[in-house]
Amino acid sequence: MKVCVLGAGSWGTALAILMAGQGTQVALWHRREELVQQLKEDRENTKYLPGVELPSGILPTSQLDEAVRDSEVIILAVPSHSIRNICVQIKDFVHADQYVVNVAKGLEEGTHLRLSQVINDELPYNNVFVLTGPSHAEEVAKGLPTTVVISGEERESCECLQDLFTSPAFRVYTNPDMIGVELGGALKNIIALGAGISDGLGYGDNSKAALMTRGIAEISRLGKILGAKTETFAGLAGIGDLIVTCTSMHSRNRRAGILLGEGQRLDQVLDSIGMVVEGVRATKVARELSEKHGVEMPITNGLFKILFEDADPKDVVTEIMTRSNKHEMEEINSLYYYGWN
Repeated sequence: MKVCVLGAGSWGTALAILMAGQGTQVALWHRREELVQQLKEDRENTKYLPGVELPSGILPTSQLDEAVRDSEVIILAVPSHSIRNICVQIKDFVHADQYVVNVAKGLEEGTHLRLSQVINDELPYNNVFVLTGPSHAEEVAKGLPTTVVISGEERESCECLQDLFTSPAFRVYTNPDMIGVELGGALKNIIALGAGISDGLGYGDNSKAALMTRGIAEISRLGKILGAKTETFAGLAGIGDLIVTCTSMHSRNRRAGILLGEGQRLDQVLDSIGMVVEGVRATKVARELSEKHGVEMPITNGLFKILFEDADPKDVVTEIMTRSNKHEMEEINSLYYYGWN
């Protein structure tokens, strides 16, 4: 198969390296010609993924139409807020038998749509798939082992893409629950911000473990209301991605949270990180969804106050910790044993 990766950030570059290493011809597109020229000359993405050589099978380009027209698989590796725009740009070049695989993790502001829904709005005749899971670009590019999941509506096509992406160091599972797979990938970034804030405040392992556990409960509650299979959040797209994002310094969301916990303002933090921190937008959208559907999400609500209302992180922690007492098993039973779709 010929593949194009739209977006030459760290994750797009890592996926291009993964597939080119297996003999696949990959067009790696970026909108800035100066970055494309640097990729061609140095055979290394010094800005977003330094220290990893680009295989000869990767063809950097700034010509969007050429990259898309010749490809059987189109991988969208741009930030979540750019998904609609890139789909608008390519819609005149795309034909219906091309697979579209989204690897961005987020929700669209304003519409509250999942990214596959955004893609379907603009490319209604294409099959859309989602690839997600615990997969930091820095490790995938170096061939360190991980497992991820791909989701789509057609099993046979999903299995075809599963075969395309799978390598000895990159094991891919299929999952038909696209709603749960997408929500897991988007909402875990919120909890990772919280994990970083916990670290920045100087809290310990107990605090982070509690935050992650209660975080997956929040994700599951909202996911169930939005039509996801709750058990998806116990898999790679849920707890798997949550663990790696909350514990690794590769995680922009965790790094941003650390700076927030240390007392920096949000604008300072975003300037310091220098790349998109998806959890910020996801927090806003998730809070709006929780209010719309009446879903209790105290961690998300607390993070919203820190990010957008300048609340003191320590005050938010106190507010969360002093809420009324709950029965854990009642909540677990409500999530896992009743009301499955």
